Amino acid sequence: MPTGPTGRPATIYDVAALAKLSIATVSRVLQGTGPVSAKARARVDQAAKELNYVPLRAARSLAVQRHEAHGLVLPDLAGPFYGDLLMGYERWAGEHGQSVILTVTHGNPDPSRTLRDLASRVDGIVVHGNALDLPAIQGLRRANVPIVLVAHPPLTGCDSVRTENASSAEQLTSRLLDDGHQNLLFVGDPDSSYDVSERYTGFTAALRARGLEAPKPERVPLTEEAGTAFATKLLEATDWSAGRVDGLVCANDELALAIVKGLGDGGVRVPGDVVVTGWDDVMAARYVSPGLTTVRQPMAELGRLAAQRLHERISGERTRARNDVLGTELVLRGSCGTGPGETQVAPSTG
Repeated sequence: MPTGPTGRPATIYDVAALAKLSIATVSRVLQGTGPVSAKARARVDQAAKELNYVPLRAARSLAVQRHEAHGLVLPDLAGPFYGDLLMGYERWAGEHGQSVILTVTHGNPDPSRTLRDLASRVDGIVVHGNALDLPAIQGLRRANVPIVLVAHPPLTGCDSVRTENASSAEQLTSRLLDDGHQNLLFVGDPDSSYDVSERYTGFTAALRARGLEAPKPERVPLTEEAGTAFATKLLEATDWSAGRVDGLVCANDELALAIVKGLGDGGVRVPGDVVVTGWDDVMAARYVSPGLTTVRQPMAELGRLAAQRLHERISGERTRARNDVLGTELVLRGSCGTGPGETQVAPSTG
């Protein structure tokens, strides 16, 4: 639990004393009601952070009663990636009488306050990817808030659920190399998420296994707009007749689909002039022409398992943390010059 000056759980009185402000002012800041100066708000936020303060109603609910609610913290909701994850999570939670409170951190001007409020309304929290920084996650742990990390590096004491990335990326890249594509680029920023960093690790491993130098990644956001812009950049900068680039390994399907469209509009044939692959296997990947070679993630299962793992920790059914890694499928389609429907499976671990 969070601790005050005497080792007991921190209270609003401790926050007020450390911030050197009145109880009324601290209450207004914590509840977001009434006028408060920016200076006072900053002092309260700093004091609450130092004391690892969680509102009393949250501590009481964790110790005595339950809200029957899970908190789900996502970095964003843009794009098709999160739909299946949310569907799997909410389906399991609904079947087990749990409601889900969703928080998105992208664009949030004060995520720390939002997180404190969320912690007071739920029995536990699932954090996806880089939605929260490490200090925020560690603060929740110190407050004894049950946590499950999704698509995040394993952290001691926390449950984690993620999909396999490195081996399947190496498998995908090796397949392209086997087909004679030697001049490959990785499109996506490995620093943007743990998953993407693992995909780049697998990409580089495949190249180095053949004695080839791994190029630096093309650090672009994982968005449709970034894919269109990158295709334009390639069209302007690359002499396609010289064969300088013959394959693009994209960090997600949004990038890949936009790049295929942009290159096609510029007269570059996929896969005739360059092969393109994605990641996720969103619905559009199956219906574009050529079909997009990609890696299929079990997103609904990822959400379902995260909900189950959080429930186990909240209920006390399990006290030891565990790490689950779900398998992925390499799906080979026309964008890499192969026939439709061929798949290879990267195994799961638990």
